[in-house]
Amino acid sequence: MNAKTEKVTLESLAARLTELEEKVAKIKVRDRGPKSERAMTDEDAFRVKFGDLKGLGHKDAAKELNLSYGQVYSCRGGYTFNHVTKEAKTG
Repeated sequence: MNAKTEKVTLESLAARLTELEEKVAKIKVRDRGPKSERAMTDEDAFRVKFGDLKGLGHKDAAKELNLSYGQVYSCRGGYTFNHVTKEAKTG
């Protein structure tokens, strides 16, 4: 619709709104896994970085521990729980 050449009517706006709603309905949202049910502990951090969960993807490890994808991602990426990594290397 070109506002300079077409008269804007309530019907044309309603049609355009319907088109946009259909486009939005088709957009897929990434599933990052479960929402966090609790705070991550040092033991959880060790398990996802060095223990039995280190081979799992972020989403699967999060699901196993009832944590969020972001918690596992942040831990593995070194944004949180750096002290666990230091202890594991020295200890």
